[in-house]
Amino acid sequence: MKLLLTSAGIKNASIHDALVDLLGKPISESSALCIPTAMYGHPWVGPGEKVWQFISGQEPRCPMCELGWRSLGVLELTALPTIDEERWVPLVQETDVLLASGGDALYLCHWMRQSGLADLLPSLDETVWVGLSAGSMVMTPRIGADFVGWKPPTGGDETLGIVDFSIFPHVDNEDLPSNTMANAERWAAGLSGPAYAINDETAIKVVDGTVDVVSEGHWKLLTPRH
Repeated sequence: MKLLLTSAGIKNASIHDALVDLLGKPISESSALCIPTAMYGHPWVGPGEKVWQFISGQEPRCPMCELGWRSLGVLELTALPTIDEERWVPLVQETDVLLASGGDALYLCHWMRQSGLADLLPSLDETVWVGLSAGSMVMTPRIGADFVGWKPPTGGDETLGIVDFSIFPHVDNEDLPSNTMANAERWAAGLSGPAYAINDETAIKVVDGTVDVVSEGHWKLLTPRH
């Protein structure tokens, strides 16, 4: 699986170009499934109107679904355990890109595991995963105590660990005054591995273990002190 881990979606031309590069073809020729599941676990963005805004491409602050995909569908992970895998696994396998919304990363992680999507990911060699905030953080080993909202049955702050670094999104976002670089550095000091603090004009591209930062804004690689 190829990853484009964003703070706030496809915010600028550099991130857009990185997405097209990962797809290997124009967006207008690519199929997409959006995954709004993380939104239901977060009190600020779901359920309700904001979930519809994400799915319908009516959220201009976080461009994802409105990019002009050849086709766009919805993959709601909470529903998948109640239907046969034959009904949804081929759909995922045939789709070019999965668009994972922001929200609560631990809630998303829980339902990725419960639905079976997490187990399917390693076989999706050519699929692109585009994460937005929590949709990016879910791919990391840990999110840190600061971002724990919804609590999984097992406790803790562990996520999927597809990549070996953590992510602090929305640095210096005016709507999130606590998301400062200083707070990101304090947050990172409590982790056991490296982390990226990224603002909304920044994304992290990962292909075959190679990590590239794509940015028209600012970011910082934070390494733990030993």
